[in-house]
Amino acid sequence: MSPTRIIIVDDHPLFRGALKQALANALEALEIVESGSLDELTDELTRNGAVDLVLLDLTMPGVQGLSGLLYLRTQYPEVPVVIVSASEDPGTIRGAIGFGALGFVPKSQPADQIRVAIHKVLSGEIWVPPDVDLATAGDKEAAGLIARLSTLTPQQVRVLMMVGEGLLNKQIAFRLNVSEATIKAHVSAILQKLGVDSRTQAVIAMSKIGSGDWQRIAS
Repeated sequence: MSPTRIIIVDDHPLFRGALKQALANALEALEIVESGSLDELTDELTRNGAVDLVLLDLTMPGVQGLSGLLYLRTQYPEVPVVIVSASEDPGTIRGAIGFGALGFVPKSQPADQIRVAIHKVLSGEIWVPPDVDLATAGDKEAAGLIARLSTLTPQQVRVLMMVGEGLLNKQIAFRLNVSEATIKAHVSAILQKLGVDSRTQAVIAMSKIGSGDWQRIAS
């Protein structure tokens, strides 16, 4: 039987090591791969897309809010993802599940509870902290924002993430190896899909998903 293959994505080596140790005896046949960034994860999935679960941190360089999860869900919709984050905000947790995460495990959870969560997800369940009620009606604006963000293509998500880093169109074009005109077209499409008027508003929209701040987006 092939081993269960899990990729831990976190920019802190100490936490990756601790999580790897916590999961070491969770399954009889287990292969754990570590990635320190979203780019490293993308390279790993390009080399070997056969993965049973990705454990994704929210707070990494170049990632705003749930943008890393959104990118994975658009670029690799078949890859199952569980968020492992320092955040315990119910709005962020519901947002992650709304984007298609199969679970949300706060880093404050003890090792045995993390193992339970991973077992449940691998068996087909969705796991969130017991005190988070997914049936609770969320903010209508938040739900609408999640729906609009979900219409972005993988390339548009990457462009929006780079805009959030403060990069200019020509810098984004260089990174993605496309023309500046292509980036301008992506930015225009992003603004239209999100219903905002500026790059700043688009970045705020993205960042709100992982911040628990569901106030109205304003200039």
